[in-house]
Amino acid sequence: MRIAVRAARVNLSDLMKIRTGRWKGEPIPLPSGVGVEGAGIVDEVGNGVTDVSVGDAVFGCGFNMLAQYAVLRPGVWSRKPEDLPFEEAGGFSVVVETATRVSAQVGVKPGETLLVSGASGGIGSAVIQFALYRGATVIGTASAPNYDYLRGLGATPTTYGPGLVERVRKLAPTGVNAALDLAGSGVIPELIELVGDPSHVLSVADFTAPQYGAQLSLVAQKDPERALAEAARLYSEGAFHVTLEKTFPITQAAEAYRLSAAGHVTDKLVITIS
Repeated sequence: MRIAVRAARVNLSDLMKIRTGRWKGEPIPLPSGVGVEGAGIVDEVGNGVTDVSVGDAVFGCGFNMLAQYAVLRPGVWSRKPEDLPFEEAGGFSVVVETATRVSAQVGVKPGETLLVSGASGGIGSAVIQFALYRGATVIGTASAPNYDYLRGLGATPTTYGPGLVERVRKLAPTGVNAALDLAGSGVIPELIELVGDPSHVLSVADFTAPQYGAQLSLVAQKDPERALAEAARLYSEGAFHVTLEKTFPITQAAEAYRLSAAGHVTDKLVITIS
């Protein structure tokens, strides 16, 4: 399906892959655009498409999404609830896919304690909400200014850096069952020490994780449609949302990418198209 794009999120892949001229190791043919996720209104469907109609509001992943029109990838989209703003829907897909994938792979269960290193970003925020919804307890590392934000999501905050093991053990005297590294800050050994089983430690950013026996998750799940649809449902129920740092009109897209490249808000910026 093709959509008239209303909002597209600024992602790390835009900065680290597409804008460097390579995607998955292969050169990108020029001219090329940026943007891997967004939301909008269906304006055209291909032959044989029966599950969506022109005029439907949807969100999902595609290529060159920062444009007036873009084609969504099959199986990586969902209908947008009426109460979900386009700006938020434009930033749903990647964080939802990643958060649900890594949570399942690390094996966190209801009643268990999950430690999230780098918890205040977009993916971390989604992980926290999904884990709490399923009955887990969450401890998240972040800088002190983000403590209230994590508490607002329902997680127990602590700082990163030296002494992490001792701080977490005080917060979780019965132990930590699983841990996620979302920041790539070199904490895999500490996470394994806390969990006790490297197979229940996973990183999305530290390529050395397998050297310690931990998991490294970089490939998207095969069928994310169900996860996207569930996230949309949870939003309408008040159990899930994405946090945006700032929105920009497309005329200020360059400024959005400059701000993203400077760090700290990389996964919380959305560009509106119309």
